[in-house]
Amino acid sequence: MSKGKIIVSVTNDLVTDQRVNRVCSSLLALNFEVLLVGRKLNNSLPINRKYKTKRFTLLFNKGFLFYANYNIRLFFFLLFSKSTILWSNDLDTLPANYLVSKLKGVKLVYDSHEYFTEVPELVNRPRVQKVWQQIEKWIFPKLKNVITVSNEIANAYHNKYHVKSTVIRNLPFKNKAFYKVKDIKKEGYHLVIYQGSVNVNRGIEPLVKAMKFVDKTKLYIIGDGDIFDEIVSIVRTLNLEDKVTLLGKIPFELLPHYTFQADLGVSLEENVGLNYTYALPNKLFDYINAGLPVLTSNLPEMEAVVKKYEIGETISLVNPKTIAEKINELFSNKEKLNIYAQNSLKAKEELCWENEEQKLQDFVNEIK
Repeated sequence: MSKGKIIVSVTNDLVTDQRVNRVCSSLLALNFEVLLVGRKLNNSLPINRKYKTKRFTLLFNKGFLFYANYNIRLFFFLLFSKSTILWSNDLDTLPANYLVSKLKGVKLVYDSHEYFTEVPELVNRPRVQKVWQQIEKWIFPKLKNVITVSNEIANAYHNKYHVKSTVIRNLPFKNKAFYKVKDIKKEGYHLVIYQGSVNVNRGIEPLVKAMKFVDKTKLYIIGDGDIFDEIVSIVRTLNLEDKVTLLGKIPFELLPHYTFQADLGVSLEENVGLNYTYALPNKLFDYINAGLPVLTSNLPEMEAVVKKYEIGETISLVNPKTIAEKINELFSNKEKLNIYAQNSLKAKEELCWENEEQKLQDFVNEIK
């Protein structure tokens, strides 16, 4: 028997959002009817989920007009849809969800995947940042049910608004093994993988430039984002086409087929804005799930995981020279690399969604 209907909303096209898929799948398993709402782009891939989905076709794809268009569409959709709980993912879906929750008296959950007002895209645009800060300041103190992805973000929100958050990390389902979509022929070289958004200050530009100085190694970049074309241009300018492959955006169901073939996973977010400082990204745990050694920046949340489980190395300076030196050092020490890989395989038994979703179940049982 259904416990009620939860409408979950995001501003992406649903194809690559692993976090939201895990949450929706767990809510479905808890006997809720789940509807996930996002947007549809011209290049959006088809999706097939166990729960219902709806994607808005909008007039605008970015900027103020996009967010206004999306929230107006979402507001009227939620207003005229039956629901028991509204589940808002990130600040860009919160205005519509909050207003409808107040008008209809429906319970509201805010699931903050990042410290939204401190993402680099806003830190570098102070006027736009101030608008989002005002929206957050208006709504956040009134929230009763809040989820965040890291302890540092939870602490930041508590210090700022005196609102407690439940920390539910971005942990993957525990995958055992995968048939490969395409065998990556690695005779004579190592494979480094980056998967995630191709956005500013994620360390992708210096990582690509580092490949010029890395021996017998190739880099796969999986994902899309604001600087994708810029990265393509850098690869061409430096004549790195034989060492760097950009696969673009692929469905998250296919990601492990590539991740499991890599030799090293990288997550090199730069210390720009509190969102990256407090980052604990999906990809780090995806690498662990695939039994990979990792190389990350030394930001506090990521470094804590790397050091606790002894799964790789961290660097303090994200630049081509330090990245290249560290990659060469890791691949020259097979014994150390193998120890890190074995430790990742041990860590995946603990750092998996099958364990983390119990926190979600407890949270849902206490929604106010």
